[in-house]
Amino acid sequence: MQNPYLPIPAVVKKALVETSDRMLRTLELRFLNEEDAQAFSFVPGQFCELSLLGKGEAPFGIASSPTERGSLKFTINKAGVVTTALHHLEEGTEVGIRGPLGNGYPMDLFKGKNVLVIGGGFAFTTLRSLIAYFLHPENRNRVKDITVVYGARTPGLLLYKEELAEWGKRSDIKLVVTVDQGDKDWKGKVGLVPNVLEEAAPSSENTYAVICGPPVMIKFTFPKLMALRFPNERIYTSLEKRMKCGIGKCGRCNIGHLYVCKDGPVFSYAQLEKLPKDY
Repeated sequence: MQNPYLPIPAVVKKALVETSDRMLRTLELRFLNEEDAQAFSFVPGQFCELSLLGKGEAPFGIASSPTERGSLKFTINKAGVVTTALHHLEEGTEVGIRGPLGNGYPMDLFKGKNVLVIGGGFAFTTLRSLIAYFLHPENRNRVKDITVVYGARTPGLLLYKEELAEWGKRSDIKLVVTVDQGDKDWKGKVGLVPNVLEEAAPSSENTYAVICGPPVMIKFTFPKLMALRFPNERIYTSLEKRMKCGIGKCGRCNIGHLYVCKDGPVFSYAQLEKLPKDY
């Protein structure tokens, strides 16, 4: 069994600035040892701890799909010491990876169902993993209709723009992209994600909803899903923002009797309704 405290060595294969404010950067990491690459198995929704010697470590959702072999992608918001250091890494720099951690999205429950994906801001990372997994040719028939509602504050803050353009051309996915405030070049929707979801009014019949985004977006999206008659047990979200050590030892992530890093970070709304409202 892999020592949960021991980082797996990896190097930066590629680095890409995602947004116009340069605050979001995607790192593509390659394992140094092939046996580590072969042993690393995860599902969309799980996360890892990335570490740098002399700086520390921080948790990040896995943005790549399990179908994308050979490397792992993480999109990082520059906010503190560790994230700033990660933003300044050059290709070939060594980093540590602990993981995969957490429980991920309930992929077995989604089989044969419609999937509604709702994302906002840079929390779209693990949702990108989920979408890319189901759009892979070997997996597309595992679910029926895929509907994606994704938004950011401005067009320049949208993630994975090239992929969004590719998804928008496909006939097997319905993609709705919105921004809170457009610019002179923006031709798409303008509006908050919960309101755009209400306008799109996707059917709740035989459908699972997955939400990941800023807490305020999630807060106002839940009532919209209730109005669309989604049962609590068919709504899933991620509490990834509460992560610290990742293995349930520091106690920073506990809510009631649960440790988010071990029992989550993915929970159904039915589970959350039974917990103290401090999430």
